Amino acid sequence: MSKPRQTIEDAVVLFAGDSGDGSQTIGAQMTQTSAMAGNDVSTHPDFPAEIRAPAGSLAGVSGFQLHFSSQDIFTPGDKCDVLVAMNPAALRENHEHLKPNGLLIVNIDNFQKKNLNLAGYVSNPLEDDSLSQFQIFSIELTRLTHEALAETELSSKEKDLCKNFFALGVIFWLFNRPIDYTLKFITETLGARYPKFVEPNILALKAGIAFAEATDQVASTYEVKPAKFQPGKYRNIMGNAAAAIGLIAASQKADLQLVYGSYPITPASDILHELSKYKEFGVKTMQMEDEIAAVGSAIGASYGGALGVTGSSGPGIALKGEAIGLAVMVELPLVILNIQRAGPSTGMPTKTEQSDLLQVLYGRNGESPVPVIAASRPSDCFATAYEAARIALKYMTPVFFLSDNSIANGAEPWQIPEVATLPEIETRIENNGNNTQDFMPYARDEETLARPWAIPGTPGLEHRIGGLEKQDLTGNVSYDPDNHEKMCQLRNEKVAKIANDIPPTEVFGQNNEELLIIGWGGTFGTLRTAVKNKQAEGVSVSHVHLRYLNPLPEDLGDIMSRFKKVVVAELNLGQIVTIIRARYLVDAISFNKIQGQPFYVYEVESKIDEILER
Repeated sequence: MSKPRQTIEDAVVLFAGDSGDGSQTIGAQMTQTSAMAGNDVSTHPDFPAEIRAPAGSLAGVSGFQLHFSSQDIFTPGDKCDVLVAMNPAALRENHEHLKPNGLLIVNIDNFQKKNLNLAGYVSNPLEDDSLSQFQIFSIELTRLTHEALAETELSSKEKDLCKNFFALGVIFWLFNRPIDYTLKFITETLGARYPKFVEPNILALKAGIAFAEATDQVASTYEVKPAKFQPGKYRNIMGNAAAAIGLIAASQKADLQLVYGSYPITPASDILHELSKYKEFGVKTMQMEDEIAAVGSAIGASYGGALGVTGSSGPGIALKGEAIGLAVMVELPLVILNIQRAGPSTGMPTKTEQSDLLQVLYGRNGESPVPVIAASRPSDCFATAYEAARIALKYMTPVFFLSDNSIANGAEPWQIPEVATLPEIETRIENNGNNTQDFMPYARDEETLARPWAIPGTPGLEHRIGGLEKQDLTGNVSYDPDNHEKMCQLRNEKVAKIANDIPPTEVFGQNNEELLIIGWGGTFGTLRTAVKNKQAEGVSVSHVHLRYLNPLPEDLGDIMSRFKKVVVAELNLGQIVTIIRARYLVDAISFNKIQGQPFYVYEVESKIDEILER
């Protein structure tokens, strides 16, 4: 008997279990299916920091949160409507993220004494009153999966690997989702690597749907209507993939080969994996033996006239520091991707943070200024990476692109731009060759102060290279004090001139209200949602989100002066706020979180209320 169907505006679903339970896989499938159904989607994969944590332990819990909606959304949601907990540890780690009266789906086959002990439960929470605020949907997930696969040739352990698709079938039924996309994924993507699991996973998926339809534990199913998007072609995209495609687009627009030198590190490694797929666009990817070799290979590519790019996270950026200083000294275009994670040292590799800003600004010896720009959401990584390449090539300078773990692994719809609409990219490649007399490698463009890009080996463009200080104009080695000061000033002024390329800053709200919230990077979605919610309540608050962190926009000081109070929200202990206070002499209020997790909307709303009540 079919259940009644309710139409709702949006829903938040959280899948959680051991790393081997496939939460990321089915979360991604629910995301793609929702996107194909026309919903706006936003995701937050949450990986365990331990590579091989004991099965059933709190340290080994892997989660995937998905927010899908019929309206425009900016975050993966605060608390979830549905929590799928594959074991007691997943329940203990995530039950506080489930809304009151939310639906808790649990695999009761895993609620044995051993697993309860590993999760720190004294008694079984499904048998006492500790979860009475939730609707509990208990499923013998392991047993039912084994029964559904009884006729297959899989071993018992192999059948266990299919229970995530049984759980996905339950969620598909609950939200009236079609299974076509997932069937294609199982057949083509999984089938290419694990052909023996194609039929069992399909059986498990359909068994989950049939079981949910037959059970009386849930009274209703739900439907989320398609969202209204601007006309255009869309794809669901993750942040790292968007950054990779943005770099490729920039290299094609500039008619340059893209060379990416990298060393594996979480959460930046997927950019290397993604770029390696695009050899047909002339992309060269090199997995080097260490971080120093990685940046060295990218600088070498830039010496040779290619778009050199390197990527890492905070620990790798520290190792690249001296070589980045070399790129500053020789004034070569270089894009450096820093996909931030929680630190210091090895820190929490799979958790998110914004604590590398001061590192990328000042973490090199000597005066070595570099432009820094930050992506605000997964889809924005395309435009931001493209912009980083454009600046690097126009101004002949290394440029830092900042992202973070939440952006890198999050996903959302991205409107694919028309190639003709992408900004033009200038290069400074000197083509005069033999016709050039008395070539001056450090003669500068009047507008940008960029020097010419003289490719080594070009007749008539011979010049010195290396990290020793350059003589103005000639590029010869110079230890003259006045020349050194002049060159430092020129390199600094060149970066400052990039402010001329920065578009006017968008203010979300009025320009002269009580409170201005300033953010940068991956806090965008939460800050924008919170401010939007408070504006709907009549609260006098606006939001500015910064992409350009060095140089800062020229109009930022004027904007801040129009507000009575300014709050700077960051996932660190106060980095951009320190710069804003020093530069603009504004008594900005610092709002910080450094827990390896993003801001929640309710946290920002509470902070707004607190400040305005003072």
